[in-house]
Amino acid sequence: MSSLVETRAVEDAARAIQAVAVRTPLLPAPWLAEEIGAEVRLKCENLQRAGAFKIRGAYNLISRLADDDRRRGVITYSSGNHAQAVALAAREFGIPATVVMPTTAPTVKREGAAALGAEVILEGTTSIERQKRAESIAAERGLTMVPPFDHPDIIAGQGTVGKEILEDWGEVEDIIVPIGGGGLISGTAAWIKQIRPSCRIIGVEPEGADAMRTSIQEGRPTTIQVRQSLADGLLPARPGDLTFAHVREFVDEIITLTDDEIRDAADRILRAGKLLVEYSGAATVAALTSRRWQPRGRNTVAILSGGNRDMPGSI
Repeated sequence: MSSLVETRAVEDAARAIQAVAVRTPLLPAPWLAEEIGAEVRLKCENLQRAGAFKIRGAYNLISRLADDDRRRGVITYSSGNHAQAVALAAREFGIPATVVMPTTAPTVKREGAAALGAEVILEGTTSIERQKRAESIAAERGLTMVPPFDHPDIIAGQGTVGKEILEDWGEVEDIIVPIGGGGLISGTAAWIKQIRPSCRIIGVEPEGADAMRTSIQEGRPTTIQVRQSLADGLLPARPGDLTFAHVREFVDEIITLTDDEIRDAADRILRAGKLLVEYSGAATVAALTSRRWQPRGRNTVAILSGGNRDMPGSI
């Protein structure tokens, strides 16, 4: 357990981000509850600053850097939401930020990072390609890396989502969490399972991008050949060593979803819930509407991890 994030680290992170991150609402979803036969609430991280939960971990890590390291500037690699979070956190501290994003990143995420003051560099289409480019730039410029998921300060920051859920709804029994690199589910599960072990944690991944589920089945972090998915935030080719350890220790089950199921859920959240959610964030609701996960009357939270979604000319 020594390598896993403990509750005091999440408590420290909650204090660190208190003045910066939004305490997002936990909204009832009666339209969904009626359909699946269980009370459901939505943790609306799509309403978070920069449009996703990522500011929690990014700000927590940057706040803990040595002053000299922080002044030199930070860099990250990201499909988009973490890039915007690092840009926002860097702006709060008045330091430079560089973000390496895929050439396929949604326009709203690229423009969002730039608008927050970051230097945006586009590199390849995979997490491995952008990580290599970011590491090269970091070495050249003497910048501090802010990894998107595989760091204890990132995981502890994301764990504040779980802390808020349990404080706002102590009767929760199931929590459904999207999995990209695994920072959000690692932090949420670490908090929940050490405070309320009976609460089930269910992870969701797109079919063809199930790096975490494959890794759990293989018993070690495994690199997969990722197929494209509209859930662009859930496509790392390999989970982190640390996030893998947390998921293996704390997560009850991982399920996969088709793009059609995810798209349908995002549309229904918009129509019935009046919430704009990106496809990565809608995957948790897709687990319920597709019946891939059936809570059978248990009080259920679905985390809507982000809302940064390119929109067509009309809805």
